[in-house]
Amino acid sequence: MSWVKKLLILSLGMILLGVITIAGIYFYLKDDLPDVTTLSDVRLQTPMQVFTADGELISQFGEKRRIPLKLEEMPPLLVQAFLAVEDTRFYEHPGIDIIGIFRAVTVVASSGDFSQGASTITQQLARNFFLSREKKIVRKIKEIFLAIHIEQLLTKDQILELYLNKIELGQRSFGVGAAAQVYFGKTVHDLTVDEIAIIAGLPKAPSTLNPVRSATNARARRNIVLGRMLDTGVIDKATYQQAIAAPITSRLHGAQITASAPYIAEMVRQEMVARFGEETAYSAGLQVFTTVQSTQQAAAKIALQQNLYSYDERHGYRGPVAQLWPAELTEAADAEPFYTETDALSETDIQAYLDQQSGIEDLHPAVVTAVNTQSADVMLAGGQKITLEWDGLKWARSFITDERQGVAPKTAYAILAPGMHILIRKSEQQWRLSQVPLPSSAIVAIDPHNGAVRSLVGGYSFSQSQFNRATQAKRQVGSNIKPFIYSAALEHGYTLASVMNDAPIHQWDDNAGIAWRPKNSPAVYDGPIRIREALAKSKNVVSVRLLRGVGIDNTIRHLQQFGFAASDLPRNETLSLGSASLTPLELVTGYAAFANGGYLVTPYVIEKILDEDGAEIYQHQPAIACNDCIDEPKAETATDNEALLNDLFNNLETDAVASQTADIAAEQTTVEIAERVISEQNSFLIADALKSSVWGGGNWQRGTGWNGTAWRVQSLKRRDISAKTGTTNDSKDTWFSGFTPQLAVTVWVGFDDSNRSLGRAQWHANMGQQQSAGAESGARTALPAWLSYMQTALEGVAEQQIPPPVGLASVRIDLKSGLLSRSNDHSSAFEYFVPGTEPTQYAGADIQQISFDKSSDKKRSEEEEIELF
Repeated sequence: MSWVKKLLILSLGMILLGVITIAGIYFYLKDDLPDVTTLSDVRLQTPMQVFTADGELISQFGEKRRIPLKLEEMPPLLVQAFLAVEDTRFYEHPGIDIIGIFRAVTVVASSGDFSQGASTITQQLARNFFLSREKKIVRKIKEIFLAIHIEQLLTKDQILELYLNKIELGQRSFGVGAAAQVYFGKTVHDLTVDEIAIIAGLPKAPSTLNPVRSATNARARRNIVLGRMLDTGVIDKATYQQAIAAPITSRLHGAQITASAPYIAEMVRQEMVARFGEETAYSAGLQVFTTVQSTQQAAAKIALQQNLYSYDERHGYRGPVAQLWPAELTEAADAEPFYTETDALSETDIQAYLDQQSGIEDLHPAVVTAVNTQSADVMLAGGQKITLEWDGLKWARSFITDERQGVAPKTAYAILAPGMHILIRKSEQQWRLSQVPLPSSAIVAIDPHNGAVRSLVGGYSFSQSQFNRATQAKRQVGSNIKPFIYSAALEHGYTLASVMNDAPIHQWDDNAGIAWRPKNSPAVYDGPIRIREALAKSKNVVSVRLLRGVGIDNTIRHLQQFGFAASDLPRNETLSLGSASLTPLELVTGYAAFANGGYLVTPYVIEKILDEDGAEIYQHQPAIACNDCIDEPKAETATDNEALLNDLFNNLETDAVASQTADIAAEQTTVEIAERVISEQNSFLIADALKSSVWGGGNWQRGTGWNGTAWRVQSLKRRDISAKTGTTNDSKDTWFSGFTPQLAVTVWVGFDDSNRSLGRAQWHANMGQQQSAGAESGARTALPAWLSYMQTALEGVAEQQIPPPVGLASVRIDLKSGLLSRSNDHSSAFEYFVPGTEPTQYAGADIQQISFDKSSDKKRSEEEEIELF
């Protein structure tokens, strides 16, 4: 037998032995190999995204950052970069690269080093989905078998798409879409060549090669990738030279947030975790659409922050954040003052310092470099130099206490010095000296017809404090409670024309040994006064007298109908003045009942939920206010729907998702009517009385009428607004609540320390006018934010006057006595009554009975002083 034949037989034998060995290994490991068919319906772990009602991104929640993309949505150069550095023969091999395997085997045999890689993209995909990263021969063999199975199951493009979406790329980013956002704040289509090379180089060691962790390591790896791209013809020499010279400028970027509503986002996060658990909420790719309108939300944030800045400015400047170097002011009688500086920092050192500082919201850290008579030069991070003009400085009286401020400054020298680290902000295209506001605030707006939250801001800055004052801070509501007290009075025989005695109250408490003397604010007393006028003027003593007339127990029961907890309603006469403690959301929900005809709606923020494929799996069905509905059925599907949703998310991998969501959608068609808590007539009367808080009575500009506490709302030039101010003792809490038929809004301003007063200001800027000194109050402190918000929220919204409901009469009354009137001048006006409660006596005349034909809704007055609705 020739040696050639022997060699051939030996070779065949070795091949046969190899095949048998491989087959044996395969069957030995077969039971341990995972089922790769799951890749055909793989669900990538993607974060939950929260959107406004109009599709703007509010937030993203999830440990793994992933932005899944189709292969055709990825730039070809990005795909080619990964192929060049990870698997140049990807489209030719069957899942394993024989040449690479022999190279790795050689290294292991010669050195025992298992670090040499030979994994194809398909093998990496198999490892990422099914195996660990340990470098053992058994794991490698499993990886090979799995790769071959995957190649039989999926096309090359499907494998590549899964890989580019699954691969870990550092900083909790998975997939190229997330990496582009995390490292460069871009979409994949906006990446430059050098940025593409940085991302393509990450799979080798994402934790140590990412540009945020080490710019040096990232640059070295990037250059290797660029070299491979040049060698394989992906880029030309000129592109290579340009890319390799580019600096590493990466930093961490969050999701591309387009609407600022962090307090809403946190409310959604908590609700989603409560519904579905953390694992599903954070990794199932859910898209949550809220009830918030992005334009209104932006207006709410601006209104709240600007209002706090205004408060802070009128209470004085508290000084710089820090003094970086000494500066002594020298003043001479015949020359301009100048500063003598010691150890002043260079511009390079100032920049190094500013690079380590952070701003908050729209406040930017800056360092004063020079001061002039009525201006100052400052430097911002990045080297920007600007001048603070006098209009942005002159507000800065020195802060002494919450009650006192220093004298108005005449020059910038009295305010700033070189070396000061200060905070500045841009207001109306002009830079302005500023500071972090000390008080807190909240604003919340809801749709009174269904409870949908349209805007909500729970504080000055979510990064400063995650405490949501709109939903969590129970504060005394002051005179904002009075509409509810008056509503109770209307239910117990009083009318808007009832006359009460606006006179001081002195009540001795035998148990305490002291006298209770509730006072009006201001301490002005009008004597006999109609209830409408008393509410509009916010007369404290009248509110106390009404509470006494109705009874404390009856009043508390009435207030509970608005959703207020009994534990928050003190069982004493201070309740009539606002000693009840409510959150802004609870309060605005109560006011919504006056706006919607008497229904208690339930506030909500989640409108609908989509799954990762965009299919709707939940649509909120709110209980609505409906005065035109005859029947008021209660929906019976809500609880069942919650159970179905939980079952659905516990079985996200099943094929039944589509059918289950369809069933849920079908079952959620029942319309639920909100609970009626007061009559339509009662709600109309209170809403109408609160319009007098805005417009007053008669022609007050000519001295023939009076002004309500919310008269500044007249600037909106609308007659469909009802509003009420609120201030607690010592101005610890200030409120403003108001509504139209379309929107109910509440604003609160106060310190988080409930014992601290908002104080007084020696000057007050409001409506573009400087006003005299005074204590902070609902009208001074909270109303401006409400007004600013409503200017945007009501833009383009037609004025809507609600007609009086059936069952009310309009009667001409005498404005002093509340009795019937035959006059047709400024001494009389029409007032609304529930038939049977209207006065029967004419002012200055004997009693005259007036009867009503309720069945025909026709009046029986010869002079047509009465109208029925």
